[in-house]
Amino acid sequence: MNQQHLALCSSAEWAEAVQKWIIPRVIDGLELGDDVLEIGPGPGRTTEVLATKVLHLTAVEVDEGLASALAERLKGSNVEVTHADATNLPYPGGRFSTALSFTMLHHVPSVEAQDKLLAEVARVLRPGGTFAGTDSPDGEAFRQLHIGDICVPIEPAGFEARLMQAGFSGAHVESDEYGVHFRATVGQNGDSAN
Repeated sequence: MNQQHLALCSSAEWAEAVQKWIIPRVIDGLELGDDVLEIGPGPGRTTEVLATKVLHLTAVEVDEGLASALAERLKGSNVEVTHADATNLPYPGGRFSTALSFTMLHHVPSVEAQDKLLAEVARVLRPGGTFAGTDSPDGEAFRQLHIGDICVPIEPAGFEARLMQAGFSGAHVESDEYGVHFRATVGQNGDSAN
């Protein structure tokens, strides 16, 4: 993440947006369960809010400095922070009740790597578990914020098929001016779409 983007994602304004609009939109009507996985918390504004809504939260962050700072800040809480690459998650299959992702998929460096991440999330979810999230819509202001940064936007058309190809048995994708919103579920018997 470039410095301008990191400052935005660490700001009080972003924390307010996360609490009021972003997280409520993603988790509305979703039973989170007892063991939730967050992919890519970055500075942790989403993690702080999620921690108040779940029994146990595991946050996986690829940036070692961000992971370390978040782990220190949330020490002694119901949050476990892991420094790891979400394209190769260090967890057994079927561990998590729900997985969540908030405006981070575009930071994964290629469509192929994004697809590996999706497959890993499907692998670590329990049968019947849901992966829900949102990502930013592509556009000029979005691209300007990512100058000198990784930026591989999610194309709404075709993302549902990518989720199914990754191993989910059901998926739904919506897009609007605020983002690309998705939910995908692992089959009740752990079956996949492959």
